[in-house]
Parts: sequence; structure tokens; C-alpha cells
Amino acid sequence: MGFCSRSRAAELIRAGRVQLNGNVARNAEAPVRMGNDRVEVDNVLVRGKCLIYFMLNKPRGVVTTASDEKGRETVYAYVPEGAPWMGAVGRLDKASEGLLLLTNDSEWAARVTAPQTHLDKTYHVQVACEVEEPALEAMTKGILADGELLCSKRAEILRGGEKNTWLKIVLDEGKNRQIRRMLQALHIEVLRLVRVAMGPLELGRLGKGQCRELARSEKEAMDRAMGKTVARD
Repeated sequence: MGFCSRSRAAELIRAGRVQLNGNVARNAEAPVRMGNDRVEVDNVLVRGKCLIYFMLNKPRGVVTTASDEKGRETVYAYVPEGAPWMGAVGRLDKASEGLLLLTNDSEWAARVTAPQTHLDKTYHVQVACEVEEPALEAMTKGILADGELLCSKRAEILRGGEKNTWLKIVLDEGKNRQIRRMLQALHIEVLRLVRVAMGPLELGRLGKGQCRELARSEKEAMDRAMGKTVARD
């Protein structure tokens, strides 16, 4: 319903602050019939909010959390003032940058990040060496790192020089720090990691630190890419 994040909702439920049809609900997995059941937090009715979808060009050094115990800058410093609560769709680690989606539609966010969706995520990665074909082949065939098999859907050279190379790496799964771990296993140092696309949605010319709402056509293209029928007014 766009009231808060899933983790925050679970905290509120465990604390006994959520009522379902007048009774305190303590099971975060309990089903709710949208439009029929009455959900309250601290005795205040929760109403469904207008669903919104934003994209942010996340700068390097910014963390993807609502708050940070170390006082580091978060992505929410770049959300338009006055916008309703939105959660990040997946994560980009502090050292990574580029396309990050934000929405209050938790069901849609879960679909975007679900492994079953196989939504392509495209990265441009600068590394501190020349890269030979065997390394690219290893990334597509699979690399064992920390007991886990990691592989990319595609890996190719964008441009190279004597001291560094830019790679284009496409993933259709989202394992933790997957690209960094693959390259570390190949003894390749990552200098920059930029996510430039998710499915049909491209970062384009959105400036670093800029945030904008998705056009309806962009949202519909994402839905089609995930195999969901697009409803028309």
C-alpha cells in the first residue's frame, strides 16, 4: 500500500502496532484482501497511495539505505522533496553507481528483482588491466567464488588501453556483489562499476545524482519485459 518498507512493516507488526479488521495482527505473512480488509497502524487507517516509479543515477560513495548508522549519505538525499515513501529496487553497493529504481509498489519491486524474471541488467565496468578473451569466456561459462557458481549472460570489451579496459557485462541474475566477485576471482581490479540499464530501461543522459519519474511508456516496457500484460485505461 506504499506506507513503508517491508522490513519496517514487519517491525510494526511484531511491535503490535498494526490492526487488521480491528484485531492486533502479529503475523507479517497473514494475507490481506485489498479493498475489503481494514488495516490500521496505531489506530490510524492506512489508505492505498498512488503508485510511483522513479529512476536515480546513483553517485559513487552513496549507500542504498533509508538511514545509515555511520552517518553516510544515502540515496534518499536525491529523492525529490515532498515525494511519498519509496523503496530501492535491489541494491547498488557504496562503490557502485548508475541506474537505481525506486518505487512504493513493493509487488512490482519484488518482480523486478526476482531470479525467475531473468531481467537483463547491464553494467559498464572499468578494470585496471588489459582483458584477454579467456577471461571473458570464463565469466560467461561460470566462475566458482566462495563455493558459489557465478556467471554473466554476456561479457565483452567496450574499449581498452594499455593500463585499463572498459567491459560491458550483462547479468540475468542478481547474486551479491556478483561482478566484483567474478573479477576478483580472475585477479582483476575493478576501478568503476556503473549500471547503465535494467531490461529495456536505460540510464541515458540522466545526470549523476539526478532523479526522475518513469514515463508511462517506460513502465509498460518494463512490465512487458517481465511477462506482465500491460493494462490500458
